[in-house]
Amino acid sequence: MLNFFFRFSSIFKKTKDIFYIENDNQFLIAKEVISKEKLLGLDTEFDWRNTYFPVLSMLQISTPKSIFLFDCLNCKNIDSLKCILEDENKIIIFHAARSDTTVLSSNLNIKIKNAFDIQVAEKLINSGDIKSYSSIVLKYFGKILDKSETNSNWLRRPLNENQISYAASDVEFLLDIFKFQRKNLLKINKLKNAFELSQKEAYFGNRDIKLSRLERNKYKLSKREKEIFLWREDMAKLENIPTSFLFKDKYLKKLSRLKGNDSNLKSQIIKILGDTKLTENFISNFF
Repeated sequence: MLNFFFRFSSIFKKTKDIFYIENDNQFLIAKEVISKEKLLGLDTEFDWRNTYFPVLSMLQISTPKSIFLFDCLNCKNIDSLKCILEDENKIIIFHAARSDTTVLSSNLNIKIKNAFDIQVAEKLINSGDIKSYSSIVLKYFGKILDKSETNSNWLRRPLNENQISYAASDVEFLLDIFKFQRKNLLKINKLKNAFELSQKEAYFGNRDIKLSRLERNKYKLSKREKEIFLWREDMAKLENIPTSFLFKDKYLKKLSRLKGNDSNLKSQIIKILGDTKLTENFISNFF
């Protein structure tokens, strides 16, 4: 059934067959294969430098025998994987789940419900040490991964061979690592704990980006600062730009301390926001 796909595994010397999915016919066949599996490894490649929402470029899913690389810029039905990835009877295995679930939630409205995070698990096994994916792969397989494509341009097409190899490597070992970790966690009676903590990480990614960011900062901000923080989120979301493009966190406190009767209020705000229209919006909301 998968014979018409171009296989990259012989080129990249991977342990599994690699299939690059870039049209709807390929997608439907890959979806059928994936739907039959109970364990799935998952990773995403995206760009989040110039937008409020991350822009999903590639979705990588591994099964016991195969790796599927979904080109999200060319496949238009990726969100139809929702019924598979949200199935509570399937275990979706990640490294650092929060990042990937944020991308899945904001781009495809997919909310992962049964996650296992190998980074969380390794932290329990090693009594608190947070491990990178590369270091976990090295520990269990003695293999050094090439991470040189981490910050490459994932929105450019066609992707080069190094990018494709990198993307495949990010899910190649997830299922086997899970099996090793499951044995170790059972020995120390922490498997249930690993699943609970993993799903907590996934939950943070499943939430609205604004609420997740506020959650991370809620103990650092005063009530006034929180209000300004949320206003900035809304303005950035409206323009689909990073919040830092409006103003950086360090100015939250300064803006929160401004008084409506300050003689040079508008000029003080313009110095920070750098935009007259935005300044007027800010004044109308807070003074």
